[in-house]
Amino acid sequence: MEGYDNPMRRQVFSLPDLIEQQVSDLIPKIADLWTREEALCIQKIILTGCGDSYAACMAEKYTFETLTGIPTEAVPALDLARYYCKEQFGQDKGNPLVIAVSNSGNVARVSEAVQRAGMHGSMTLGITGNRHSELGRHSEKILCSQIPTFENAPGTRSYLVSILALNLLAVRLGELRRNYTSEMGDRYRKDIRNQSDLLRELLPQMDGICLEVARQWKDCPCYEYVGAGFDYAAAWFGHAKILEAVGKFVMHCNAEDWHHLNFFAREADKIGTVVVCNTANPAVSRTKEMVRYAQKLGRPLAIITDGGPEDFDSVRAAYIQVHAPVYPIHMPVTHFAPLCLMAGYLSAITGETYGRDGEGPWEFSKGGRCVRESEIIIR
Repeated sequence: MEGYDNPMRRQVFSLPDLIEQQVSDLIPKIADLWTREEALCIQKIILTGCGDSYAACMAEKYTFETLTGIPTEAVPALDLARYYCKEQFGQDKGNPLVIAVSNSGNVARVSEAVQRAGMHGSMTLGITGNRHSELGRHSEKILCSQIPTFENAPGTRSYLVSILALNLLAVRLGELRRNYTSEMGDRYRKDIRNQSDLLRELLPQMDGICLEVARQWKDCPCYEYVGAGFDYAAAWFGHAKILEAVGKFVMHCNAEDWHHLNFFAREADKIGTVVVCNTANPAVSRTKEMVRYAQKLGRPLAIITDGGPEDFDSVRAAYIQVHAPVYPIHMPVTHFAPLCLMAGYLSAITGETYGRDGEGPWEFSKGGRCVRESEIIIR
């Protein structure tokens, strides 16, 4: 768009087709992952990953609990690998179920976490695009995604597939445990698939607003991303895209802690503040209070929501509309898209290279070496 088209933007515009392709690919693979007896035996679920994969775990934690009725934790891979109390593994056969997410499958800490959980008696499931990776080799069960190749950019398509895989797994587990009928399970899956058309319809409007925000915020020295619950997971993901695509200082915060800490920051008028808040979020009232205070401080604001200005007391902000699925638990499937558009435009406008191109002092990160080539310690 107007000379600022970029790989992240093109990845975002590919998402509607990717949703349709991936839902068709994943549903039959998931159908036979567990027997009904295995599903009924699961008493606890741990979702784990690093970076974008961990953000996907945070986003889907509440989906798992809602659909399966099973207590679910989102645990960073480092915590699960090195700190998680080993007595919590294997208390009963196959429990807890540990679902580890890594697109490459070769992130050392994720492999380490799965090996440790399996050694102590947990059932492990790896979600990866590489069946022969470290994660693939060490997981008891594998859900292997097949993402069509696309030009490289900070994780956008891969994040969508992680979200879809986790969401569809939750639907299937709830179905196997007979928390709802197979007809209801099909309604959930249809709602996920239908987000393809809903996103396609909103993308042109979303794209224009994100470009305008990026133009206005290109000189901001720092940014902040705020949300609550599954919206916080999207905010976390958004802050990660700024680090990868733009390289500027950025914070992430949940809507409650913002009132305790982040509002103290000086030069508020220079902090580009992105708020993710869907109207179905149980914490919408608290996030609205945060938005009003942010306006009082003079912060530049962008609000990503399925609502509009009337839902936020007409606070002055750029309102970026995302669609509302039939079932709010499916919000995470697409409401991250504007976060990638914004980061892509900020990178293009400022002339920044993704990941600093792994050059100079960042050379240690080239090819993901700093996350792949790390000592594995199993205790």
